[in-house]
Amino acid sequence: MSIGRFYAGIAAVIRSLNTNQHLLLRRSEHKDYAPGAWECVTGRVDQGESFEDALHREVWEELGVRVQVEYILGTTHFHRGAPLPENELVGVIYLCTLSEPASIQISGEHSEYCWLSAQEAIALLSAADPTTQWATRVIRRAETIRAMLPGALIIFQSESGFELG
Repeated sequence: MSIGRFYAGIAAVIRSLNTNQHLLLRRSEHKDYAPGAWECVTGRVDQGESFEDALHREVWEELGVRVQVEYILGTTHFHRGAPLPENELVGVIYLCTLSEPASIQISGEHSEYCWLSAQEAIALLSAADPTTQWATRVIRRAETIRAMLPGALIIFQSESGFELG
């Protein structure tokens, strides 16, 4: 097997501190991958950029806000399209909170957004395409992990971050 060459990416599952609702974004119809699908904030890590820096940059570019990182939800591996090396991506999925959900301003990457409870989000995410199914798994996992996280751990992670560089 050859040495891996792939893109790195991030995803931000964002929850409102006020309502405990999750943010879902509909990908613009002009997107080259999964146009019209619902998702959370996603993006690629630029060369020389850390995962956390990419997370904050992507959230700012897509929503115009700053989020608080709570925890790492997990990792992901997929192909953006055909399973070819140039489409391969590995990423880190972060659990985040936002204290002012009304302050978001979506970019042209998305056509609309909504704040939904976990049950409402899962009901909306009923399509069978891989992007929608991934978003469903992410919301379910986020709800499970948030219920298990001790407050002291969330505070520690928010103060120290995750990068061990």
